[in-house]
Amino acid sequence: MVTKRSLVFFALASVFFGGVFVAAKAGLSYFPPLLFVALRFDVAAAVLLGYVALTTAREDLLPTTRGDVAGILATGVLAIGLANGLLFVGQQYVSSAVGSIIFSLSPIFTPLLAAFLLSDERLSRRGGVGVLVGLVGVALVVGVDPQNLLGGGVVGKAVVLGGAASAALGGVLIRRADGTLSSTVRTAWALPVSALMVHGMSLGAGESLSAVSWTPAAFVALVYVSVFAGAVAYIAYFGLLDDVGAIRASLVFYVSPVVATLGGWALLGEAISLSTVAGFGVIFAGFVILGSEELEGRLPELAARLSTGEPSTVLTDGGRDAESRTGCDAE
Repeated sequence: MVTKRSLVFFALASVFFGGVFVAAKAGLSYFPPLLFVALRFDVAAAVLLGYVALTTAREDLLPTTRGDVAGILATGVLAIGLANGLLFVGQQYVSSAVGSIIFSLSPIFTPLLAAFLLSDERLSRRGGVGVLVGLVGVALVVGVDPQNLLGGGVVGKAVVLGGAASAALGGVLIRRADGTLSSTVRTAWALPVSALMVHGMSLGAGESLSAVSWTPAAFVALVYVSVFAGAVAYIAYFGLLDDVGAIRASLVFYVSPVVATLGGWALLGEAISLSTVAGFGVIFAGFVILGSEELEGRLPELAARLSTGEPSTVLTDGGRDAESRTGCDAE
């Protein structure tokens, strides 16, 4: 079922992740790429660790099972660390628009990986159509020319694609780990892992703090990617992942390019073409296709509840008990 909590998490993750492509492109003028990511994780880790220390009972803070440890490593190494490191490195060589559509291929990788690694998530034919329709909408929104997408900057595009694959694999492995920690606590443990890993990558690449230009714009970019597109967005995204599964959570990356486009229009004066507006509609159609399967499956229950006067639970508050299967067939 679709829950109010899931809708809020989806909106927050989509909005804040959508700004990453613009903020990353702007911040790379002041920071070496890997160091930018590492500093982002330093700040996000401090914010999130402080938050969970104040809001979580002590007995719920420590990992106690192998699944907890596996979930922390999948989050820190793959879903956050490597995915963002590759994205920021690749964005040096591609535009924000091209970077966003390549990274939005994550929802294509996710069901393929889930089919092999998860027993309870499998994309149905209708779900597959919805995902592909959404991808077409993303292409229209960012106005990608196939010749530009496939030609030039091949290495940069391959690096961004590697980031998308890492994010997808991390999301699937988190679900497979099935740990007992809350998504927020798991992410708080994972961010220091991400920071240490990317700091090591930065040192290996010969980057240095002396190369950073500490301007007001640099601080704004760092705060945005660390706090809003970092700590807050990670709480929302990984909470969504626990609630609705890897396949549906990955659809955040279809909405992010839309947010990035609207942000560029509102903040940078970038034009929105008719094809962009059409793309918004196509993406919406893709989500309608994905959502129709769940709604169709729940019609008998809804009819029964309406006939007896019971309230509908299509929109309800909930957590992990609100496992939906939108666009998926459970085994």
